[in-house]
Amino acid sequence: MIAGGGPAGAVLALLLARSGVRVTLLEKHADFLRDFRGDTIHPSTLQVLDELGLAEEFHRLPHRKAYRMTIRTDDAEIPVADLSRLKGPYRYIAFVPQWDFLDLVTSAAARYPGFELVMNAEVTDVIREGNTVRGVRYRDPGGEHELRAALTVAADGRRSDVRRAAGLVPAEYGAPMDVLWFRLPREPSDPDETFLRASAGHLVVSIDRGTYWQLAYVIPKGGFDALRERGIDALRRPVAAMLPHLSGRVGLIEGFDDVSVLSVALNRLRRWHRPGLLVIGDAAHAMSPIFGVGINLAVQDAVAAANLLAGPLLAGGEVPESLLARVQRRRTPPTAVTQFAQRLVQNRLIRPVLSGPARPVRVPALARIPLAGAAARRFIGLGVLPEHVRIPAASHQEERPSQSVDITASPPDRLQ
Repeated sequence: MIAGGGPAGAVLALLLARSGVRVTLLEKHADFLRDFRGDTIHPSTLQVLDELGLAEEFHRLPHRKAYRMTIRTDDAEIPVADLSRLKGPYRYIAFVPQWDFLDLVTSAAARYPGFELVMNAEVTDVIREGNTVRGVRYRDPGGEHELRAALTVAADGRRSDVRRAAGLVPAEYGAPMDVLWFRLPREPSDPDETFLRASAGHLVVSIDRGTYWQLAYVIPKGGFDALRERGIDALRRPVAAMLPHLSGRVGLIEGFDDVSVLSVALNRLRRWHRPGLLVIGDAAHAMSPIFGVGINLAVQDAVAAANLLAGPLLAGGEVPESLLARVQRRRTPPTAVTQFAQRLVQNRLIRPVLSGPARPVRVPALARIPLAGAAARRFIGLGVLPEHVRIPAASHQEERPSQSVDITASPPDRLQ
C-alpha cells in the first residue's frame, strides 16, 4: 500500500505493478490539479521514463524545453548551467504541469492488473501490531476504511499524515522564504524561456506555460500577511518593474485571492523506516524549490525503493526492516548533498537579496567556468546519484495472475 499520489508514490506504484506486485495507491485529493506543484522534469527523470518505455508518450504532452538555466539581475544575464552540453539523449529540462505527469504515470500503472488507484482517500492513522505497521485507516466519501498491507509506503508529501501517525518527526533546516504563485497571460512577443529574475529586495521566477506565465514571487519567510496589508499593488509594482513585458498585465492580478501561498520547508527524517513502513519523497525530505529538483529526487527514491523491494515483495512474507534501511542508506547521501547546496544558495543569494534594496545582487557565472560549469549541469540535470530501473516487467501478467503478490493484503497469519 502506498499513501500519496505524487511523483514518488505514483512512480513507485507503476514500477511495482509493472514487476507483478499488486499495489494500491491512495491519493488524498479528488484530482492532481494543484498549481503550486513542481513541474520541472530533469534529464534523470526523462531517462527513467525512457527505461519504462514512456518517453515518447511523455513528449506528446504539451511541454516546453529549457536547455539553459539563467539568472537575470539588474545589470546582466548570468548563465548558471548549460544542459545542452550534457551527455546522453536528454539535454534539457522539460516543463510539464505536474498533473499531466501524474496522469501519465498512473495511466501507465493502470495497464497492469495489480494496480488500484483510490482517490479522495485521506489517511487518518496507521494500523499497528506491536511495533510493526500493518497498513492504514483512511476515509473517503464512502466512510471509514482499513487497508492492511505487508508493506506501507508513505509518499504523501511534506505534511505526511502517515509520517505523523507513525510518530516520525523530521529535522528542520529552515528556509528564509515563502513563494507566491499566480499566473498572467502570455503574448507571442514575450521572451520564450524560463528564468529567475533577481533585483535588490525581490526575486521572481517566470515559467513559460505556452499560453500563460506561471509566476513565483519570492517573499521573506512568513511575510505574506504583511504584504497583504500593504495591498495588491505591493505585489504588482515589483513584478512590473522586474518583468517589463508584463507591466501592462499585472492589473489582471485583481487581489490576493488570485495568489496561492507556498510555505517553503527544508527538512529530512533521520530515520525513514519502521517495521512494515518506509517513507520516501517529500515525506522523508522536504526540498526547497531551489534548482527545481524536488520531483526528480522523489522519482529517484521511488526507483531505488522498487529496485530493492520488488523481488522480496514478489517472494511474499515479511519485508525485513534491514532492507528498508538499505533504501535510506542509498538515498540519504544524494538528498543530503542536494539540501546542502540548497542551503548554500539560500544563505548566499536568497537571504541577502530579500534582506533589502541596499544590497546589490551578485551571482557567479558558473556556466562560464569549465569545471564549475560541468559540475553545475550534471548536478542540476542528473543529480548526485541517478537511479536506473533494474527490475524487469513481469511477463504475461494477465495470463498468470497467480505470480503477483498483493502488498495491500497481509498473509492470513498476520491478519489476526
